[in-house]
Amino acid sequence: MALSLDPEIAEALAPMAGAMADATPPAVGDIAARRAMWEPIIGAAGTAQPIPADVKTHEHYATADDGTQIRMRWYVKHGAEHGPAVLFFHGGGYIFGHIDLFDGPVSRYVSFSGVPMLSVEYRRAPEHPFPTPLQDAYTALRWLHEHAAELGVDPDRIGVMGDSAGGGIAAAVSILARERGGPKIARQILIMPMLDDRTTTPDPHIAPYALWSYDDSLTAWPALLGEAADGPDVPPTAAPARLEDATGLPPAYIEVGQIDVFRDEDTAYATKLSRAGVPVEFHLHPGAPHEFDSIAFTSDVARRAIADRIRVLKSI
Repeated sequence: MALSLDPEIAEALAPMAGAMADATPPAVGDIAARRAMWEPIIGAAGTAQPIPADVKTHEHYATADDGTQIRMRWYVKHGAEHGPAVLFFHGGGYIFGHIDLFDGPVSRYVSFSGVPMLSVEYRRAPEHPFPTPLQDAYTALRWLHEHAAELGVDPDRIGVMGDSAGGGIAAAVSILARERGGPKIARQILIMPMLDDRTTTPDPHIAPYALWSYDDSLTAWPALLGEAADGPDVPPTAAPARLEDATGLPPAYIEVGQIDVFRDEDTAYATKLSRAGVPVEFHLHPGAPHEFDSIAFTSDVARRAIADRIRVLKSI
């Protein structure tokens, strides 16, 4: 029996699949076309569900090492108790996306969990290749620790979270914080994370369902890493799948769909962390492609995935 889409996801995807069937996919290397195609889709998906009224936002800025002001948006639920907080990094293959497009998902996480989040407008490739996005993430981590008291945050209960490329950044900043001796990260929540620049050979079981395609990866990783992509000299802070020693990393929650291009690298990363003694909760969702939760949010598998994420957020 071959892999196939979950029926509820297939139903939700049908209108989008019909529209995309008539469109020519962007060529490898065409970043502008991918931004033009995907950013409206992300925005529409983010507002397809109600944005909670009990979550308020505040804009903050942190100064990166090169003097750039990094915009960050603080989401807090009305009446929430002081305690944990989470840094959130949005998806977009390192090449597209803005925090504005993710207001909906982040607000819902905060409303459902009660845990405040700081969403980070990290700079994107290729205009800002590695290590700039990672440095922006680390700048935000330091800022949140430095301002924990005034925000009502316990600095021992700060987690990192991201989806897709944002999950890759969350994993990478966890590695960097370990290398630099802090600041402390209590939990890493990696949602279908983009971890390995070497994932370039199409899997025939996945390729027909790939919303994020192998050509997309062949565009995004060189944008981030330049000529180093898929070579021997990529550090794990750029592509966390390159990590050899995972000892001492924060406990991890990792999930991915079974028909997601990132399936194998995410499964391998969960195993790598486990073998190093890092506590890991891992979910492989059958019949689920990349970003299934935002497209088919009423499906049973999406509801279960969101419930698991909320449970983990509450546990930080």
